[in-house]
Amino acid sequence: MEPSPIAQVAQLLPLILTVALTLWMSVRILRRAGYSGWWSLLTVVPLLNIAMIWVFSTSDWPTLKARAMQTKPSSPGK
Repeated sequence: MEPSPIAQVAQLLPLILTVALTLWMSVRILRRAGYSGWWSLLTVVPLLNIAMIWVFSTSDWPTLKARAMQTKPSSPGK
């Protein structure tokens, strides 16, 4: 006997919520780091998500570069 449509939706709901929450969190992190939020789509692709995390964790973040440029002390007398 096949499950009812309501039961099928109830089974898919946790998966959909988990994927949506993962995408939302990764978009927020990537935007804060200075990258495009579209990169978060790679978090749902197996193996590419591991490579993405490794690349972003070892690269220089654009926001850190911009912050470093803003807080450079000015030389007196110039």
